[in-house]
Amino acid sequence: MTRAFSRITFAALALALTTATAAVAQQPAPQPPAQTAPQPTPSQIAVAREVIIGSGMGRSFEALVPTFGEQIKQLFVTRPELTKDIDATLEQIRPEIEKRKEELISNAARLMATHLSEADLQQINTFFASSAGKKYVETQPLVLDDIFDAMREWANSTADFVLNRVREEMKKKGHTL
Repeated sequence: MTRAFSRITFAALALALTTATAAVAQQPAPQPPAQTAPQPTPSQIAVAREVIIGSGMGRSFEALVPTFGEQIKQLFVTRPELTKDIDATLEQIRPEIEKRKEELISNAARLMATHLSEADLQQINTFFASSAGKKYVETQPLVLDDIFDAMREWANSTADFVLNRVREEMKKKGHTL
């Protein structure tokens, strides 16, 4: 996994978890469903697919493809004479890999469609098709990099703070750490 991809992935997951946690904390406890949720319609899934691609989420899936090739090369790092043939083989099976990537996009669209109505998906899609939405998608990787850096700095600073505070409080209790 490349450093940039892992940083973006980490930042995206951290941001998603932070956002989801805040949203859940503000909502009342969910009631158990009386019945199974209705399956999304084909048109709902189609719009969700447009949202997946338009939002830049598909870009994350695209970034996975080269990662697989690099991981395979790492498996055979002791056999550098295979690199050329591995590259050729990866290029040969690229259509199969692309098909699998499309399966991931389709599954993501189906999952998204189970949580959002077609009307909501249409509005979201309209936003991502707008100039502001396109600008959002364009700048998102830069923002996520900045967020990742800020989170790392915050985590380091907070870890130091907590450690120092625990030491201070433990010292008051007669323990030296």
